[in-house]
Amino acid sequence: MSLMHASQTAARQASDSGRLMGWVITATLPGIVMLTWHFGWGVITNVLLAAVMGVGLETLVLRLRRRPVATTLSDNSALVTGILLGASLPPASPWWLLLVGMTMAIVVTKQLFGGLGHNPFNPAMAGYALLLVSFPVDMTQWAAPHGPFGAQAPGVIDTLAHVVGMTPQDAADTWTGATALDAFRNKPEMLMASEFWASSPLPEGTLAAWYSVSLAWLAGGLLLLYKRIIDWHIPVALIGSLIVAATLLYAIDPSHYGSPLFHLLGGATLFGAFFIATDPVSAATSRRGKLLYGAGIGLLIMVIRTTGAYPDAVAFAVLLMNFSVPFIDYYTQPRAYGHSRPRRGIKPKIDHDEESS
Repeated sequence: MSLMHASQTAARQASDSGRLMGWVITATLPGIVMLTWHFGWGVITNVLLAAVMGVGLETLVLRLRRRPVATTLSDNSALVTGILLGASLPPASPWWLLLVGMTMAIVVTKQLFGGLGHNPFNPAMAGYALLLVSFPVDMTQWAAPHGPFGAQAPGVIDTLAHVVGMTPQDAADTWTGATALDAFRNKPEMLMASEFWASSPLPEGTLAAWYSVSLAWLAGGLLLLYKRIIDWHIPVALIGSLIVAATLLYAIDPSHYGSPLFHLLGGATLFGAFFIATDPVSAATSRRGKLLYGAGIGLLIMVIRTTGAYPDAVAFAVLLMNFSVPFIDYYTQPRAYGHSRPRRGIKPKIDHDEESS
């Protein structure tokens, strides 16, 4: 009877998680549509392949662990991880790149730690970080904003050929280019920002494309806030700390640091603020902890963008703050009702007489 009750409880929890994850999937649609509109069919192949791989890998590991497959898959967490990682990667990424990233996300980061609710790091960002460190060339081949129907845009057949590895490298170079953050990060040190932008370093419409994609992610994030799927603390703290840091740097040297608007909309800041940093498993739990956690991510993004080798830095900032979550939770526990201060597992005093005896 107890086993039956436990299985019914697990089914209800999976159903609740599945409903919440369903809203997360819905909220990603504006961003995915806008990415596809600007960067082509490769966004769709990324998302579909990563989602299928995520479900398949989760099914395989659950069978090896002899865990219920249908109940676990119904929480839709593997599907969400695939969608988030697929949307993060350069459009039309080769299938093997997606498979390596999803293996890291589902098998290593999630299932080897015990499954949903036990992973200390965000699975999608763990997969992304591994790919960025291991395959930097493939991870920097972002499509130029030719759209799905542009004269220079690859069609569906060309996109599929690139995904399965049948496209020559010189052919792929004709429709790929650097992101706005990457181009600005690698500009010559002696070149002023105004001179850099005046030289048209990016394909036409690239900056506007990234701005519109970021606003689409913002629209999805506002939906999550409206449906109370996420709290406001982490996104507001992340965006606020990033804007403050970017404003200070821009005020100090506007010729070598990007504007606050550029850092807010020119990359994955809003995507990370609403869809990545708010992961309830790997994020801080208390309200004060969430504010510290979000602010730390925003500051780390700016530190890595301005001094590190990775121009976007959202994945690394989130993973570093995931690592600090136990410390944050320990020192931000709220005071329980009826107690003068929070209890943090203080070691009880030992009577020396008892100890000697």
